[in-house]
Amino acid sequence: MKTPSKGGKARSFSARSLRKVLVLHGPNLNLLGTREPQIYGGETLAHIGRRLAAQAVSAGIKLDSFQSNSESQLIERIQKARQSGVDFIVINPAAFTHTSVALRDALAAVHIPFIEVHLSNVHAREPFRRFSYFSDLAVGTICGLGSRGYEYALALILVTALLPLIWFKWKDWI
Repeated sequence: MKTPSKGGKARSFSARSLRKVLVLHGPNLNLLGTREPQIYGGETLAHIGRRLAAQAVSAGIKLDSFQSNSESQLIERIQKARQSGVDFIVINPAAFTHTSVALRDALAAVHIPFIEVHLSNVHAREPFRRFSYFSDLAVGTICGLGSRGYEYALALILVTALLPLIWFKWKDWI
């Protein structure tokens, strides 16, 4: 699987090479569980993190999670991802979705495929929330599925990484 060609050549990966996924959480997501639960749900970020960690352990991959309210810290973590061998990123840029060209540029520069996740359905909310600086670079976008969107993103990464192996084994049977 590769990311779209916009933003440069992406690294491809396979099940054999998928070892490390980075999950990034943008501003105010540290308040999950108490911040507008009617929109974002009642689950805390720690609870979401535990579910993702369990999913990663059962798949045999390493998962790192990072949350920051600071754009510069998120950019630094994305830049560090390339040197630390991250194969895929799951990112909820939160409010930076609609404002951060710098975060977009960081993702484009590292050539690591990513999936954009939003807890709420941004298309059913205020008009300014419908624009994303990331969607055209992302492998895909998941929105409106609550905290399970992170798990669906990780599942998609795992299944997509396995498809070449499944096809290789299946074609030997025919």
